[in-house]
Amino acid sequence: MSVRYQRMNEEIKKTLSQIIREMKDPRISPMTTIVGVEVTNDLKQAKVRVSVYDKEQSPREETVAALNGAEGFIAREVGRRMDIRALPKFKFLLDDSIAYSVHISQVIDQLHINSGDPKKTEGE
Repeated sequence: MSVRYQRMNEEIKKTLSQIIREMKDPRISPMTTIVGVEVTNDLKQAKVRVSVYDKEQSPREETVAALNGAEGFIAREVGRRMDIRALPKFKFLLDDSIAYSVHISQVIDQLHINSGDPKKTEGE
């Protein structure tokens, strides 16, 4: 991927994060994070990976559905703020990588707790 597209992806990611934080839709969780943006080479489509930190699956799916429903508004805002001619069509996809990382961290912490004192070594 060229440097130009990487910069474009990062700029769109920052702009989308600002727009989503400012949206007043109650269906969008306040714990929503834009994980990544992948714009196609022709700048017609963009996949936006969204992570929603919530224990339940329902609010995550509802947030992504609300974002896809507001795609037109979001695209207009991106165009206005970034001043780009060709606006991509945004497709928001749920990304569970952050929640998975938190889960793995908790499992590792639990292993340390169950094994006793983590400072002891086998030689002692």
